[in-house]
Amino acid sequence: MQIEAPPTEKPYEKPEGERRGLIIVNTGDGKGKSTAAFGLAFRATGRGKAVKVFQFMKVPTARFGEHRLAAQVGMPIEGLGDGFSWKSRDLDHSAELAREGWEKAKAVILGGEHFLVVLDEITYPLIYGWLPLAEVLETLQARPKHVHVCLTGRRCPQEVIDIADTVTEMKLIKHAFQAGIPAQRGIED
Repeated sequence: MQIEAPPTEKPYEKPEGERRGLIIVNTGDGKGKSTAAFGLAFRATGRGKAVKVFQFMKVPTARFGEHRLAAQVGMPIEGLGDGFSWKSRDLDHSAELAREGWEKAKAVILGGEHFLVVLDEITYPLIYGWLPLAEVLETLQARPKHVHVCLTGRRCPQEVIDIADTVTEMKLIKHAFQAGIPAQRGIED
């Protein structure tokens, strides 16, 4: 490690542009995409902003750590799927759930009542061909000016990245799972 001096002057100028809703993408093969989106959602909730989280791959009855805390602070999370695709008993049904879920999410985005809408793991229904990319892009571009939308998942389509304001790629460097350590409650749920 190389030691460096802390900056003594502000390293940037404050932007002069207008404040508006952003399209934020968390993608890549590393851990932390949904975790970062939930951090954003809890931050907005803590500021008294209206937030809605849609989880495209989680079942409606999921009770992971984020669901438990969200319930405590009144932040709505809606599971739209039936779990990991490799556990699905009927991929056509999984695709139908994704389409039905997208209609709900689309209505919330366009409705304009929420400061932030999180589309957790939406990239999977997109890359599986379950959702029409053109319609998702159109909705993101037609959303009310003040609505922020955060999308998560691996292999985000380039077309979404192109219209996004902020894109973070989580890069896998090392993961406990590769060393044979299973997922742990409170860390990966």
